[in-house]
Amino acid sequence: MPVSGEAGAAPRESVAPEAARPAGTGAGSRESAPPDRTEAAPQDTTVLHSLDGGVSWITLNRPEAMNAVTRDQRERIIALLAEASADPAVRAVVLTATGRGFCAGADLRSTPAPAGERVPGDVARTIRLGAQRLIAAVLDCEKPVIAAVNGTAAGIGAHLAFACDLVLAADTARFIEVFVRRGLVPDGGGAYLLPRLVGPQRAKELMFFGDALPAADAERLGLVNRTVPGEELEALAREWAGRLAAGPTRALALAKQLVNASLDGDRATAFAAEAAAQEINMTTRDANEGVASFVERRSPEYRGR
Repeated sequence: MPVSGEAGAAPRESVAPEAARPAGTGAGSRESAPPDRTEAAPQDTTVLHSLDGGVSWITLNRPEAMNAVTRDQRERIIALLAEASADPAVRAVVLTATGRGFCAGADLRSTPAPAGERVPGDVARTIRLGAQRLIAAVLDCEKPVIAAVNGTAAGIGAHLAFACDLVLAADTARFIEVFVRRGLVPDGGGAYLLPRLVGPQRAKELMFFGDALPAADAERLGLVNRTVPGEELEALAREWAGRLAAGPTRALALAKQLVNASLDGDRATAFAAEAAAQEINMTTRDANEGVASFVERRSPEYRGR
């Protein structure tokens, strides 16, 4: 019996075997552009990673399973996002996938069966250490994270996209709150993310019915920033990531923290956080460069410090 914290797999009809190939755009694949650095890891075949022009490309690569995420993949993504936060060479992150699916939820087959009888607290612990850690890693990453959604994003896969700072989607992509189809409660921060993005009524509609939401409708609701033909997705992701990588990295990190926390407290708390962020940011080289470039009437040259 699956536990809620590892659920969220895509509906059966949306998963079909497929030969490994780049997403409609090939985003982040080694073949699409020579990276500055490629990392080797035990999960390197299922999570591709490269650093290209200051952009960390993280690519789910299990197209035969519609990129349903395994525990090893989850841990690899979490580690790469933590590395992105700590590495000054990383200025932005793109999260994408190969094949027809972005992420069809959690791979239930990769979850080992409980060794003994389940006791109270087991499910909650599984959620905290699994799906919630993955979503928190995206929300807490100190670099802007772009989701380039090439296909179906279901369950935790949809929440993985919604947790990103910016969401780009191929026009063939779909978003599915699949939990209700399994008789499960949404996990992976869904009940936290969706009301903040679309309001409580729309969030309930998506969660109560579990209908597939086409990319164009997701854009109309505010869940997606831009929808483009699949063959244009990588180019747009590279353009946006390049602009972020050329920006004032610490200012972007502080702005991300302010926005993410803005709905969790009152006005006084938000104003205090804003003032503190301004104080911190004004100690950075990029802030001084931004002011100097304005005074000197030239384009700024930000270095992420």
